[in-house]
Amino acid sequence: MKYNYLSIISLFLFCASCTTKTGQSVDTSNEIRLITLDPGHFHAALIQKTSYPQVSNDVQVYAPEGDDLSEHLKKIEAYNTRAELPTQWNEIVYTGADFLEKMLQEKKGNVVVLAGNNGKKTDYIQRSIAAGLHVLADKPMAICVSGFEQLQECFKIAEQNKVLLYDIMTERFEITTQLQKAFSQLPAVYGEQQKGTPDDPAITKESVHHFFKTVSGNPLKRPAWFFDTEQEGEGIVDVTTHLVDLIQWACFPNQIIDYRTDIELLDANHWSTPISTEQFAEATGETSYPGYLQKDVRNDTLFVYSNGNISYKIKGVHAKVSVKWNYTYPEGGGDTHYSVMKGSKAQLVIEQGKEQNYKPVLYIKAAPGTDLKAYEKKLSASLVTITDKYQGVSLRKLTAGVWQVEVPEAYHNGHEAHFGQVTENFLQYVKEGALPEWEVPNMLTKYYITAQALEMAKKKVVDN
Repeated sequence: MKYNYLSIISLFLFCASCTTKTGQSVDTSNEIRLITLDPGHFHAALIQKTSYPQVSNDVQVYAPEGDDLSEHLKKIEAYNTRAELPTQWNEIVYTGADFLEKMLQEKKGNVVVLAGNNGKKTDYIQRSIAAGLHVLADKPMAICVSGFEQLQECFKIAEQNKVLLYDIMTERFEITTQLQKAFSQLPAVYGEQQKGTPDDPAITKESVHHFFKTVSGNPLKRPAWFFDTEQEGEGIVDVTTHLVDLIQWACFPNQIIDYRTDIELLDANHWSTPISTEQFAEATGETSYPGYLQKDVRNDTLFVYSNGNISYKIKGVHAKVSVKWNYTYPEGGGDTHYSVMKGSKAQLVIEQGKEQNYKPVLYIKAAPGTDLKAYEKKLSASLVTITDKYQGVSLRKLTAGVWQVEVPEAYHNGHEAHFGQVTENFLQYVKEGALPEWEVPNMLTKYYITAQALEMAKKKVVDN
């Protein structure tokens, strides 16, 4: 057993954590105690970028020694020592080879946080749930058909053991996405949801991500296994989980989506991003490709199947999601999101390109043939419904039939802040003892779509 990163004083404080600072016994039965299991992705640290009043500062970490763990602890230390609103996390680390069994044996917490190697994640979920622990897991929770089948079993075990299993869907908290959903619920503005066609889907969501970028103000060091699709998963089963989730959440709010009756998979494709040896070294700190990546290397270039798209019907509506990974972003840029929802009266479009200074902007575009004078009047009248919840939001007319939704800067809190918002929601669900009734079936539908799409894409011959 090894307890590292902590001083003797920290260990003493942990041993005394069953009592208050004054030594008096307290009831901690309702306290949330986090367990971080094998953190290999920076999302594990982002859960702790903020503090939560109902969560103990003592966090149990079970993981093998190595860069993944050290990078995680560095991020937590940075949050603890920052000048503004520092956290007070006390990371209690076990690095024995039996770290998983030790975690399950000791059960020193009640919520397991999982964000790391996706090839191991579904097994970690099942072992944790079976031990009676809640699980808050980064996406994806499954990266293949067999993983999806195992995930189905996980949800059954969770129900039997009366614990919650939830994935981290941060994009629900992006303000333009929230407003796109809100405007689509206003018949006077959006009209009826269009059905679309395979060539002209009624709902489109596209996401562009980057292997080399900054997180919390510092260059992100990726683990080498992140570039192995057998461990990370292909792009079509990874980032697309957010896009599929948003379609269900925004277009069919609070509705149960049953993959057996409500989904028809139409087409899926995948292709690779080439990564040079120099780029790989910059992103990972590794001077050469490890053995498990050699299967994807040709002429000293690594080809990562990180891109893909899925075309499908959901409750009769044609939808398409696409993900693309570049090595890095242009100056001033970052990960981007593009989204279109088509109603009978208007299209709701989110763009995040150079013209928008790489910040997401929502536009309302009246449908062709619309009486623009009458529509503008209805749009203005409907805005009060939006501002009741989102104070300060306004409309700016750009051209005839096109408006930009103006959002106060305070709402643009950034992707990293969304992890805290997801966690706060999950903690409330734990307190209540249940998720909303649509969450579990919709999570299963989401992973059914991505897993089946991967199988469909793999059957095609692809030229890199």
